[in-house]
Amino acid sequence: MTYDIIIIGAGSAGLMAAVAASQSSASVLLIDKGDKLGRKLGISGGGRCNVTNAKELDELIKNIPGNGRFLYSSLATFSNYDIMQFFESLGIALKEEDNGRMFPVSNKAKSVVDALVGKVRAQGVHIKVNSPVAKVLYENGKVKGVKLKSGDIYYCKKVIVAVGGKSVPHTGSTGDGYPWAEEAGHTIVELFPTEVPLTSREHFIKDKELQGLSLRDVELTVWSLKNKKLITHRGDMLFTHFGISGPIVLRCSQFVVKELKKSTGTPIMLTADLKPDLSQQNVYDETYLLCQQEPKKLIRNVLKSYVPERILPILMRKAELSEDLTFDHIPKDKWQELARLIKAFPIRIHGSQSIEEAFVTGGGVNLKEINPSTLESKLMSGLYFCGEVLDIHGYTGGYNITAAFSTGYNAGRDAAESLAYDD
Repeated sequence: MTYDIIIIGAGSAGLMAAVAASQSSASVLLIDKGDKLGRKLGISGGGRCNVTNAKELDELIKNIPGNGRFLYSSLATFSNYDIMQFFESLGIALKEEDNGRMFPVSNKAKSVVDALVGKVRAQGVHIKVNSPVAKVLYENGKVKGVKLKSGDIYYCKKVIVAVGGKSVPHTGSTGDGYPWAEEAGHTIVELFPTEVPLTSREHFIKDKELQGLSLRDVELTVWSLKNKKLITHRGDMLFTHFGISGPIVLRCSQFVVKELKKSTGTPIMLTADLKPDLSQQNVYDETYLLCQQEPKKLIRNVLKSYVPERILPILMRKAELSEDLTFDHIPKDKWQELARLIKAFPIRIHGSQSIEEAFVTGGGVNLKEINPSTLESKLMSGLYFCGEVLDIHGYTGGYNITAAFSTGYNAGRDAAESLAYDD
C-alpha cells in the first residue's frame, strides 16, 4: 500500500498532524501500536483534559523552560488561541481555570478525544490500530515508508513521527521514536524525567514523620551545588513516604534532576518558605508575640496554629529548642533560628522517581537538526518530528499539550503542502 503521508502515533501531536495533513487531497495513514487513539490525552488534566493555556505568547513560552523558544515559529502559525478556536469549532465549549488553564466545560477528556478523532475520521484519514512500527524506511536521503512489526510495509513520501517520549508508558510512550531518529542521522539529547516527584533520605522522610502532610501556598526554592538560587515556585506541595510531590515540586523537579546529574552523589538542597509573604523578622516578632500572650503554655502548643502541627517538632529540633519550653525561657538566638527555619525549611533531595513515572520526558530529538517552521528533519527529506519526541518540555498546566498540538499541526500542514514540490 502507498500513501502520501504516514503519521506514527495517535496522541495529541499525531491526531493534530492528521487533521492538518488531511485538509488537502493528500492520502494519510495514521498508525498506532495501541488499540485506542488519544490515550494520553484521555488521562491528561486528571481525566478532564487541559487542552491548552490562555496565557500571552511570551508568558506561555516562559512556562516551557525546556527549549520553549523553539516554538515561536510553530505558535505563529497555530497558537494556543487557534487551539481553543479549533476545539470550539468542533462543538467543545471551553472554560478558563486558575493560571490560564483551559478545560472543556464538560470536564471530560473523552469529549475532547472523541471530537478530535471524529474530525480525523471525517477528513478521510485511514487509521490502523494495534500496529506497532518496527522501523522507518529511508533511501537515498529520503523517507521511503514504514515497516510494521508484522512485516507489512507501507510506502509513502512523508513520515511524521509523533510517538511521544518515555513518560507514562502505559499510554504507549515507550521511546520508540529515538532509534528511528538515530537511523536517520539524528542525535538524541540525553533523556531525563521532568515534572516528576522527588526522593529524599532525610530522617523525617524515612521515619514517615510528615507523610501525607500538604503545605498550602508555600514557596519552594532549589539551590545549586554552589549555593545559588536556581528557581522558586509558589503553591502547594505534599510530603510522601519517599520524598516530596505536588504542583510546585513537579515544577522544580527538572532543575533538581539537572543539578543531581552534576553532583556525583551530593544531595541537592531545597528550602520551603512556610510564610512567603513575611520577612524573617516578621516571623520572629509574630511567633514571639503569640507566645508572650500565653506565657504559661508550652511553645509547641501555642505555635501549632502558626505552622502545621506535624512539622513543628522537626522545626524545634533543628532550632535546638526543647519541646517543653514556655515563653519565660525562650533563648533569643535559637528563636531567631526557628524564624529562619520557618522561612527556609531545608529538604535534601537525593534523587527523583524514574522517567517512566514522570509526567513529561526531558531531552529528545536534537532541535538543531529540525526546521522550527515546518518540523521537518534537516538531515532526511520527508521526515518530520512533533510532540514530546522532540527535546521540548514544559510545566504541567496545558503547556506540553500546546507544544504537541502546535508542532503536530505544523508538521501535518507542511507535509501536505510540500507534496506539490516532490517529483
